[in-house]
Amino acid sequence: MVKKENMDKETIATNKAPAAVGPYSQAVRIGKLIFTAGQVALVPGTGKLRTGGIIEQTQQVMMNLEAVLKAAGSNLDQAIKSTVFLQDMADFAAMNGEYAKAFSSDPPARSTVEVSKLPLGALVEIELVAHIPGD
Repeated sequence: MVKKENMDKETIATNKAPAAVGPYSQAVRIGKLIFTAGQVALVPGTGKLRTGGIIEQTQQVMMNLEAVLKAAGSNLDQAIKSTVFLQDMADFAAMNGEYAKAFSSDPPARSTVEVSKLPLGALVEIELVAHIPGD
């Protein structure tokens, strides 16, 4: 027997991650899937990018994503797919080292692309699709 899941769309918001600065949500839940907006290294409550380079920015992005997923009833362990946007592909190795710390086992599928610019001059932006565990 297939259990029918609630497929209503729900927007997710938390003050533990940067607020949306435009007409978008931090994340959207539909059924047991969470689709996050891309997160840059904004420090929650300040509206400012975290100081430092690609390592510090990647750390902040992962903290922001974790906060959004927790608000939706999920976590980084439930990530299925990520997309990483880098302002400079030369930062790939350093970003990848920090990213790997967040996904030490069973990492999600991933695409990484270089883009010409990111919001607010950020060096990295990451979006995730994750699952909500449980019945």
